[in-house]
Amino acid sequence: MDLQGASIMILGGSGLVGHAVARRLLDFHPRLIVLVALNARETEEVAGALAPHAGDTVLGVEYGNVYVSGSLAQGDHARQLEDPASLGLLVDDTFGDLTEDVLKRSFLVQLLEKHRPDAVVDCINTATAFAYQDVYSSTRSLLARAADGTVDRAAVQRHALTMPIPQLTRHVQILLEGLRRAGTRSYVKIGTSGTGGMGLNIPYTHSEEKPSRTLLTKSAVAGAHTLLLYLLGRTPDAPATVEIKPTAAIGWREIAYGPVRRGGQPIALYDCPEALPLAGAFAATSGWVALGRPLESVYINMGENGLFAREEFATITALGQMEMITPEEIAEYVVLEIQGRPTGRDIVAALDASTAGPTYRAGILREAALKRLDQLEERHTARSVAFEMLGPPRLTKLLYEAHLWSRLCRSVSALAAAAPAKLGAEAEALLTTDPSLRSEIISVGIPIVHPDGARLSRGPHIVVPPAPGEVLAAAPRGWVDLRPANCALWIARAQRMTAQAAARLGSSGTGSGEEWFAIEPADPIAPWRMAAWIFRHEDQGERSKR
Repeated sequence: MDLQGASIMILGGSGLVGHAVARRLLDFHPRLIVLVALNARETEEVAGALAPHAGDTVLGVEYGNVYVSGSLAQGDHARQLEDPASLGLLVDDTFGDLTEDVLKRSFLVQLLEKHRPDAVVDCINTATAFAYQDVYSSTRSLLARAADGTVDRAAVQRHALTMPIPQLTRHVQILLEGLRRAGTRSYVKIGTSGTGGMGLNIPYTHSEEKPSRTLLTKSAVAGAHTLLLYLLGRTPDAPATVEIKPTAAIGWREIAYGPVRRGGQPIALYDCPEALPLAGAFAATSGWVALGRPLESVYINMGENGLFAREEFATITALGQMEMITPEEIAEYVVLEIQGRPTGRDIVAALDASTAGPTYRAGILREAALKRLDQLEERHTARSVAFEMLGPPRLTKLLYEAHLWSRLCRSVSALAAAAPAKLGAEAEALLTTDPSLRSEIISVGIPIVHPDGARLSRGPHIVVPPAPGEVLAAAPRGWVDLRPANCALWIARAQRMTAQAAARLGSSGTGSGEEWFAIEPADPIAPWRMAAWIFRHEDQGERSKR
């Protein structure tokens, strides 16, 4: 991507890496850089520091929590957890269906649609944001409340919001749709190992155990995030996806002398002139004296990790410990990757290169397996269509519907010429005369909707239960549907297949780029080919990498 004249959004733009990335990008004269961060003051300060270097680049500033709805983005999260309306919205946005309403109210989607960036650089430590809500302490608290009978709906909701994986999953779902809608071409994530590049022997822990569960949860979430980004990179209409994962301490922003802040607040100085008796020391509410001034010292500002004393900094960056990488080096990797110049530091590309994909041998053996299955079908006079073992009930539905059409139509072109009402009626008659087929369909959990839409055949188990209110709304997701509208949909599909065949015939191509295994009008209806065609052409679900 040519950075000159481009628009770029930096999530976590007030942080150590976000600032360095913005500063490096300014060297290429983009049209717009939008800094997005949680805190308004810090974001404005970074924009002010960048302004002398901006030239003709416009610096935009947005602030708020990109993981929640726009109405909650600038609010206090702790207070929102105590407010029933806000708490309910947070739970619905995380655990409910991904509806258009959820997308529209997402602060992240709102920002992306507002600025429509060509590239997004995500410098937020997502793993920390989700994992450090401490599901372990919340679980202990919830169990204690359950024991004394004080668990209420709000307690369960608050506990649910400490679970990192549902939050991460929903975030990536929203991110993908937001990037699509914005037309973003490049997404670069600054990830984390969670341990500064060290292993399970990391000595920097959270005191409760070694290694800390909370710390390892951050690493687990970071790993899950990487794999979701790997899948994002294999999604055809998603932007080019890169993850840079620093595995060392990142430093630094400044070296100075002054008040030492923790969590944004100065550390107040206290003294304890008289030692307290050990037996009551930790129950005491006094005995110490406030000195009325903050702790002041020499410090090195390590960005999101806070202010380190000299000896802390020396320890953590020592040879054999976390050691160190500078934000400017990370920024250089980011810029090169956006430009399309591989750095060898992209985790997504590394996974692409090292995972084991489809093989020639497996392709040959697939044909042998299908031939053997055909032989066994013929020997036992059994048609093996679907057992609903694979997971998606819509696949089972599609396979059985296509099987019905194969029993009624001699070819794809015959299906294309069928009449919807007649097709459904004939399928109903077939299921009447072939009760074993009907039994097989409903026994695997797939109901059959009859052509009149008023009757249904079913077994005791239904994979996709009816939704409250509109019973037939579940039919497209996992019920064999013989109503004229669904039959017409299949006829339209067959017509599109024949149109594609006509276009291929007109091209008269014989090169390896032609679709040699495409469906032809005279081909008999093969359920798996029909389902694969639907997933590829209708659902846009085609594999993009091998």
